[in-house]
Amino acid sequence: MIPYGKQAISQSDIDAVIEVLNSPWLTQGPKIPEFESSVSSYCHVTHATAVNSATSALHIACLALDVGHNDIVWTSPNSFVASANCALYCGAKIDFVDIDADTGNMCINALESKLIAAKKNNALPKVVIPVHFAGQSCDMESLHKLSVEYDFRIIEDASHAIGGQYKNSPVGNCQYSDICIFSFHPVKIVTSAEGGMALTNCKDLDEKLKLYRSHGITAVPDLLEQDSDGPWYYEQQTLGFNYRMTDIHAALGISQLDQLDQFVSKRNELAAHYDTLFTKHDEISPLRQSNDAYSAYHLYVVRIANSSAQLHRELVTELRAKNIFCHVHYIPIYLQPYYRKQGFEQGYCPNAESYYHSAVTLPLFPELTQQEQDYIAATLVKTLTKLRNVEK
Repeated sequence: MIPYGKQAISQSDIDAVIEVLNSPWLTQGPKIPEFESSVSSYCHVTHATAVNSATSALHIACLALDVGHNDIVWTSPNSFVASANCALYCGAKIDFVDIDADTGNMCINALESKLIAAKKNNALPKVVIPVHFAGQSCDMESLHKLSVEYDFRIIEDASHAIGGQYKNSPVGNCQYSDICIFSFHPVKIVTSAEGGMALTNCKDLDEKLKLYRSHGITAVPDLLEQDSDGPWYYEQQTLGFNYRMTDIHAALGISQLDQLDQFVSKRNELAAHYDTLFTKHDEISPLRQSNDAYSAYHLYVVRIANSSAQLHRELVTELRAKNIFCHVHYIPIYLQPYYRKQGFEQGYCPNAESYYHSAVTLPLFPELTQQEQDYIAATLVKTLTKLRNVEK
């Protein structure tokens, strides 16, 4: 079976983990700040906070921006559920902005129209969470302009996009956002096995992120609210969580980061080969790439023209039967049973739903060979042709 994604682990990665296992520090040691410093330096951002998952990073990002009960957060329906759940963890209300079906990213025109209506109803969001789907940055400059006009904060969910660029600058530099989130799950661009990170240029936000990461506790002398009782002294200043990353995970992340540019370059090379293979097939369209963005290509997605729910299901099922583990990213979040119980209904974001029934994620990872790509593309075309003939 050819998976849709998988990690690439080198001997240097293994050696980095073994080194930590032989050290005095397995957690809360020197590898955490080293990993944070490496990522912040790569992204040209001032501060970084490593945590145990991107979901945790999204949660504490919302908390750092004071998201709470009765606040409103907007995000994209075309994402993993964590992009929305993070607001609910804080007691906030969640809503969704439809996507540009050609890119999979939040549609700026849909966002502006929704903001105009929300202003009239006194229901503007406190935070908007755009998702850099498949590794391609959203139109962050336009989104930032709207944030100034309508007074909302921005958390970039860049779980797919470390190593990508927007307007020739690294995704994660927070030029157009308050906080940016990365994921280091094994199928992402680089991995720490499990892990995430929250980046910001704001010192106050960084202090909050680090406080929420570890039970709301600090021992930093300059941050203490009371006089210290001695060198053992620490304070719980808020209700936080145990979202810490271990040194073992950080060591793997540091080692993987050395290969980040190589991984992204290879992913772009493989994506370009796919593009070439599908050039002559009008029914199969890769996602449109913006001139302002250099994608990290976490995913390679094609859309099937005039697809139906039945054709979509049969196509993915048959490809998997032929040892191609293609996937679908994503079921619109609000169509999940939990969100339907919150009052969301089918038809809420038409572009996201149309996209969902036509999108197929094909295998993409650095060790994928062009021979495997040729087989995947040929099998997709042959299977689609067969299913079309059955429809007739």
